[in-house]
Amino acid sequence: MLAVVLFARTCGGGDQPALSGEQARRVQLDESPIDLTLSFSGDLLIHSPVWGAALAQGGGSEYDFAPLLAELRPYVEDADLAFCHIETPMTSATPTGYPLFNTPPELAEAVAASGWDVCDTASNHTLDQGSEGVASTLKALDRAGVAHTGSATSERRRRKPLIVEAGGARIAYLAYTTDTNGIPLPHPYTVNIADPERIAADARRAREAGADAVIVNLQWASELVPEYVTKPSTGQQKLVARLAAIPEITAIVGQGPHVVQPIREVGGKTVVFSEGNLISNQGADAGLAEASQDGYIALLDLRIDGEGARVARARYVPTWVDHVDYRVLPIGPAIETGEADAATLEASYDRTVGVVGRKPATPVPESLP
Repeated sequence: MLAVVLFARTCGGGDQPALSGEQARRVQLDESPIDLTLSFSGDLLIHSPVWGAALAQGGGSEYDFAPLLAELRPYVEDADLAFCHIETPMTSATPTGYPLFNTPPELAEAVAASGWDVCDTASNHTLDQGSEGVASTLKALDRAGVAHTGSATSERRRRKPLIVEAGGARIAYLAYTTDTNGIPLPHPYTVNIADPERIAADARRAREAGADAVIVNLQWASELVPEYVTKPSTGQQKLVARLAAIPEITAIVGQGPHVVQPIREVGGKTVVFSEGNLISNQGADAGLAEASQDGYIALLDLRIDGEGARVARARYVPTWVDHVDYRVLPIGPAIETGEADAATLEASYDRTVGVVGRKPATPVPESLP
């Protein structure tokens, strides 16, 4: 009906008003809907054993993170758009771990080689290396050809929404962190802080710039949710409820507590509360929560038509980090090929599915052999 009504306005006679750009786009999408799969990953949290493993992969003279991420490529490269979360700054100075991280810039090359199209850089560790660390991180991603958002080197760049295209659709990606571990912002634009009014304004700006859908990424830092807690906190739920009520926002994804949290429907919007760690040295062998060795890749199937954009189906791929060589293993394929102890992988799968559930998102695979 939408297409018929608007078509009549353009063809009835010479004095009929022309369609606006937005109306024309809605007609186009009503006639030819677009279906996309978007892939979202958790924290790339580069502790010293992780960059040590990358150094070993590079023969001791350079850092090669790509082999640590290679098993993920079917769930990253095969998506129409793949998004990652850069937790730590990247500079050419000597690498460091917790509490003030500094990651070799070669991580950006591995991100590109693994198939990620876009990374957000808004985290509680973004400012660990100051303004120089922010600038260096963004340069590393630029050199690797990976789009980015969440931190910036100027107000002009911060205000310009990141809109990426795939399959004829324009997807805006906005990223924020809830805090910076108490480190003051050098400038208001250096890293995006999760303020609902600011997010709403950014979402409107993205729609005005032509985005068909707006995805908001939230990095939940410890001021809002305790680490290693699988149940969303009251603060998380309140912020998500406010954002889900913003009509311009299509879906919300997040990470931060270092463990997985559920995928839920809030106000008719799909919300990925936390994908957990994608790669890290966290886990029981490091004296931390066993579940911090688990994670998942969220796969959101997006339908964009004349009525707007919505998540038509949500899936997730449980993952586990092997602390022998720090490879990230999708659990289903890893069990089939015997790449790690089956009982350990099964326990990780059960922990993740036990938290995330089977509705509204389904695990991949839906069951283990």
